[in-house]
Amino acid sequence: MTSTDSAQQPTETPAKAPAKDPWDLPDVSGLVVGVLGGTGPQGKGLAYRLARAGQEVIIGSRAAERAEAAAAELGYGVAGADNAECARRSDVVIVAVPWEGHGKTLEPLREELAGKLVVDCVNPLGFDKKGAYALKPTEGSAAEQAAALLPDSRVTAAFHHLSAVLLQDPQIEEVDTDVMVLGEVRADVEIVQALAGRIPGMRGVFAGRLRNAHQVESLVANLISVNRRYKAHAGLRVTDV
Repeated sequence: MTSTDSAQQPTETPAKAPAKDPWDLPDVSGLVVGVLGGTGPQGKGLAYRLARAGQEVIIGSRAAERAEAAAAELGYGVAGADNAECARRSDVVIVAVPWEGHGKTLEPLREELAGKLVVDCVNPLGFDKKGAYALKPTEGSAAEQAAALLPDSRVTAAFHHLSAVLLQDPQIEEVDTDVMVLGEVRADVEIVQALAGRIPGMRGVFAGRLRNAHQVESLVANLISVNRRYKAHAGLRVTDV
């Protein structure tokens, strides 16, 4: 065969790999989840729901005794430890502390949280006679502040719009809501989506990169207004996905 003949032979177009199903999420059942601020309403509620779903959970607090007492109250094998020990023993760490203590809690844990997947669910809010309103941190959002303070961690943002009342109520079997998950690395986001999906009624939905976390955190101020007006515990549903 001449070189000309060879050039005239048809070439095969490489087959495209099928697009990954966005709902094909990893198995996270074996991960240990730590909750910093796990003695507060939202952190305690998340710890309870994840443990009830079969996840191994450790509650973190500044005082180990307080964390241990809250863990014993929840049951389901939840453990308690001081914040540093909680961070060391966990694969995924949820940050559920009050906004006022956000930076002060994370800064001294930089070493313990290095390499860990950190899920920030803190909402920077202010309150006055007109109700709740959003605050904008210098970094742009609580999640971006966490990323700045924890350069060696994999920071994501999620679990902002959950009712602590519903989370902690043992009579409620399903928490009917979507969880908007933001992050820079898709694999990390999918882990958080899968964790949300472990809780009956809940679904994790990818909602963009951390630069968009401010809008998600701010929306809680609107939900507080909804809840006060309608005496509800409102959540969110994303339609058509």
